Amino acid sequence: MNLSEKINVQNYMQTLGQQAKAAARILSHTDTNLKNRALIAIANALQESKANLITENQKDLVAGKENGLDDAALDRLTLSPKGIQIMIDGLIQVASLPDPIGEITDLSYRPSGIQVGQMRVPLGVIGIIYESRPNVTIDAAALCLKSGNACILRGGSEAIHSNRAIAACVTQGLIEAELPPTAVQIVETTDRAAVGELITMNEFVDVIVPRGGKSLIERISKEATIPVIKHLDGICHVYIDDKADIDKAIRVAVNSKTHRYGVCNAVETLLIAENIAPEVLPQLAEIYHSKGVELRGCAKTCSLLKNCIRATEEDWQTEYLAPILSIKIVSGIDEAMNHIHQYSSQHTESIVTEDYTLARRFLREVDSSSVMVNASTRFADGFEYGLGAEIGISTDKLHARGPVGLNGLTSLKYIVLGDGHIRA
Repeated sequence: MNLSEKINVQNYMQTLGQQAKAAARILSHTDTNLKNRALIAIANALQESKANLITENQKDLVAGKENGLDDAALDRLTLSPKGIQIMIDGLIQVASLPDPIGEITDLSYRPSGIQVGQMRVPLGVIGIIYESRPNVTIDAAALCLKSGNACILRGGSEAIHSNRAIAACVTQGLIEAELPPTAVQIVETTDRAAVGELITMNEFVDVIVPRGGKSLIERISKEATIPVIKHLDGICHVYIDDKADIDKAIRVAVNSKTHRYGVCNAVETLLIAENIAPEVLPQLAEIYHSKGVELRGCAKTCSLLKNCIRATEEDWQTEYLAPILSIKIVSGIDEAMNHIHQYSSQHTESIVTEDYTLARRFLREVDSSSVMVNASTRFADGFEYGLGAEIGISTDKLHARGPVGLNGLTSLKYIVLGDGHIRA
């Protein structure tokens, strides 16, 4: 990049930042009904533009295949009619959710006579950097808008046509609701220098949310001068306890792996108690093989299954994002939790058991952002959690954890109510 090109990118990003900052000030005190009106208008615009969205997405898919994107990336890039309807449903659900902004909690009198409480407020301007998934554009726009935040969205170059088409619907909805169209801005340039600018614009941007591959998130975490909400890996586990219901165990284990492969909440390692393994493993293996899933197992697993590759140490540490599953037979819940403690990315873990006491232990002792009992890891999702959508999943412990919805995009400030009170 020559100097003039660099200056042009800097100026462009600075302009986006200034506009977002101005829009955020307006959104911070925008009436709930007006925000909901904008969300419904965006949903209507998407409905009317379904054919165009599919057409523009096809351009990205053709280019993606020509550029050698793998099947998992192409799956994330695809906008199907069902996927568009999910985006529309998400907008409607977000509109129906309570507005967190302005909520006052824990208001109480102090001995001095003043009342002290906390008020929920927007974060300000949120920069979202993401790869492949064009649905992130609408999820981010919806959640940021409802929570009173402006956002700057930098999608991957592989989804540029899809993102521009979705952004046009967002802009149309904002204008119809008489809100600033700069409340949601797409970075139009595919120049990677724009990312470097976005993650260092402290005077304009309050939080960065990266969504994509590990290399992207590692880069953002290392180079950003702005707080980051993130997760690096989705090394998720399902543990089948020896007190599990076999039918439930099979449903949960199969769905967790095969519902979709290229997603962060797909299970990558299956742990099975040794007492139940001879009964459940052959049944599971037959289903997995019928779906084309490659199995990699410990020595005990390989002794029970013919078509199983011996797992290596690297397998326990790998997020496959593909039809590959590692399996380990364990002595019981303690060995299962020890394995999770050592290899988990603290994203999502699930136990299948009919023992209430063991289930409570698992919930209490496993330190991940989502911990489940008798449920597929695929439920670790903002839409499924009733958040309307999610801006991402955080495995951090500050500021948000798990699927990040409306509350995760807000902060708190103290408020004090007095009547001429002075401090003695």
